[in-house]
Amino acid sequence: METGEVAPRVPDRLSGKTVAVVGSGPAGLAAAQQLTRAGHTVAVYERADRVGGLLRYGIPEFKMEKRHINRRIEQMRAEGTKFRTGVEIGRDMPATALRKRYDAVVLAVGATTARDLPVPGRELKGIHQAMEYLPLANKVQEGDYVAPPLSAEGKHVVVIGGGDTGADCVGTAHRQGAASVTQLEIMPRPDDERNPVAQPWPTFPMLYKVTSAHEEGGERVYSVSTTHFEGDEDGNVQWLHMSEVEFADGRPTSKPGTERKIPAQLVTLAMGFTGPDRDNGLVDQFGLDLDPRGNIARDADFRTNVPGVFVAGDAGRGQSLIVWAIAEGRSAARGCDRFLTGASELPAPIRPTDRALTV
Repeated sequence: METGEVAPRVPDRLSGKTVAVVGSGPAGLAAAQQLTRAGHTVAVYERADRVGGLLRYGIPEFKMEKRHINRRIEQMRAEGTKFRTGVEIGRDMPATALRKRYDAVVLAVGATTARDLPVPGRELKGIHQAMEYLPLANKVQEGDYVAPPLSAEGKHVVVIGGGDTGADCVGTAHRQGAASVTQLEIMPRPDDERNPVAQPWPTFPMLYKVTSAHEEGGERVYSVSTTHFEGDEDGNVQWLHMSEVEFADGRPTSKPGTERKIPAQLVTLAMGFTGPDRDNGLVDQFGLDLDPRGNIARDADFRTNVPGVFVAGDAGRGQSLIVWAIAEGRSAARGCDRFLTGASELPAPIRPTDRALTV
């Protein structure tokens, strides 16, 4: 990019076919770029005010600078891809209207339904889903706010969930000047090295990982479960009560006599996501089938049960990694191109059944 060797690749001819890509995260951007280069007229619909999906508002600036997204988007604009922000399919535009307007649709809407924590005290102020907290910090970096409306400054912060989203909350809280940061995980601490019996090669090993956010400080506590929250007279969370757990038949059980509480004036829930958004009507309006895990079902060409509608990324795969989303977007683009033209020269990096690295 810096030397100018990555230039826009404008198609030699247009196919006369139109494609709508719903969602501008890594899967949507990858699919849109490939389909544009194949000669189709592509419009990307994004419900947020800026293009990028979780790349823009989920991943903190300190982990991935947004200039990398911006320069890719400018390349895509130069190639001919159109972007429509502030439009939520299902609410602002019904699925039926989208299908009538375009010859094909690629759904890359992500898995944005967050797992909640139904324990006493959950209604207290100061307890938020990670994706309520993280985007506000990114909006400060975009210049929308001078300071985030929801800040960890001077507060005892507890992050529930030990994955990448939790680490993003940890790093963000550090930068906002938190008094303390504690990250809780219900699972036991992973091993430092591969266990050849439990995780034989080539199985992707679940190992203890220290991110840059963890290197900056804070405490990580494993094998614990939140029992309830305690607040003050004004309804603000002040304490988190928890107990140690042990696993029997794969299910956690609280260990008697291990209950304790820690200060918690800001709690972020980073316990993963359970599937695509069902509240905006998109799934029902399209008439999409879901798989047993609650994701949008698709076949080997990333086709849904609705002709001309494809799905890529977390919406069909479940919560996973950016590299998987990019690969799925490109593969779905190939399936869509074949649907539109009968053949395709686009690459297909993976199949929907490739799950070796899914997290």
